[in-house]
Amino acid sequence: MRDRRGKVPVGDDGKVLDIKTADLKLSAPVFHEQAKNLSTALTNLVKALDGFGKPWGDDEQGKAFGDAYEPQQTAIERGAGILVLGLTSIHEAMIDMSDGHVDNDELIAGMFAKVKPKDGPKDGPQDGGE
Repeated sequence: MRDRRGKVPVGDDGKVLDIKTADLKLSAPVFHEQAKNLSTALTNLVKALDGFGKPWGDDEQGKAFGDAYEPQQTAIERGAGILVLGLTSIHEAMIDMSDGHVDNDELIAGMFAKVKPKDGPKDGPQDGGE
């Protein structure tokens, strides 16, 4: 496909961008499924870790460990949650892109469809009009 200047559109690396709606539609559910899997794993991890309580104890060494461990646990849980949201976002974006390409293809096809003339005079407007 060439642009209006007759050039083939290419990316920065010189490769032609070739988007196939079927590939987008097939790939999108994979991201959804992996988002669900990661979310389930994260939920299980949080429940398990919370279920342990604070097994490191209340002595000085245990408190030092807990003070260092708990913020890291929270950061890991937050990071995994962001990954779940990212996978979900990619899933939704791929569906939107696929729908957009289908809509665009249909729009372009409509532009080039043959239009049947209306019934009526074929020689142009008749006298008596404005």
